[in-house]
Amino acid sequence: NGEPGSFSMDAQRGKWVYMKLWQSWCPGCHSLGFPALKKVTDAFMDDDRVVTLAIQTVFEGHSTNTGDKVREMQLRYEIPIPMGHDPGSQTESGYPNTMLGYRTGGTPWQVLIAPDGSVVFDGFRVDSDKVIEVLKDEVKKLG
Repeated sequence: NGEPGSFSMDAQRGKWVYMKLWQSWCPGCHSLGFPALKKVTDAFMDDDRVVTLAIQTVFEGHSTNTGDKVREMQLRYEIPIPMGHDPGSQTESGYPNTMLGYRTGGTPWQVLIAPDGSVVFDGFRVDSDKVIEVLKDEVKKLG
């Protein structure tokens, strides 16, 4: 709903988590990333065994990829999920903690986390239809 909130990966244990990393000025995020995120989100909107979230990970273009873009993108693509903003760390590289923690390489990037907390996919290219197919098979196993 656009109100500030909190999100904890620890609280998601027992669920599948599909996380999309993006930047507002990233052409690939708009042409591929957000459409894939919306497709996966829509497929599991009513299934609490799958959580989708998106984080703007700013590793360049800090003056453009600002926190206010988060809500703007959420409304633009009609994606009612938790969305966050990681403005970059204070390390020498300036990379966001999210990117460092998941060892990502840019945007759009996808991370798929299993119910036990292990990362089962961490990559740039993903076929959203395949993600949906795999997740549907996996959530059946959860009961």
